[in-house]
Amino acid sequence: MFEAKNKRTTGSHYENLVAAFLQNQGYEILERNFRCRSGEIDLIARDGRYLVFIEVKFRSSGHAGSALEAIDARKAAQVRRVASVYLYQKRYSEHTPVRFDAAGVDGDRITYIKNAF
Repeated sequence: MFEAKNKRTTGSHYENLVAAFLQNQGYEILERNFRCRSGEIDLIARDGRYLVFIEVKFRSSGHAGSALEAIDARKAAQVRRVASVYLYQKRYSEHTPVRFDAAGVDGDRITYIKNAF
């Protein structure tokens, strides 16, 4: 298991793992850690015709629940707000098909959910 000195380094490590996992599945990674005043989206990718906004969570053990359990309604709403900003800033059409996915990394296991929220 990866050990880092701070949460940002740890988060980046596991986001990179998920990005590599997705690339192996045929996704094209467009952005990492897109930030605006409303918050941040970990990964933005293209999957076929879909623009996919991906929240990545990591848990080293199950003591605090699974990684995916950490993505609550508040976090999902924040990702949707940031996605709106991204679509506007990058001048995507309002008809662009989008999807919100979640990746949970528990130890070394990646669980990926399409249309998570």
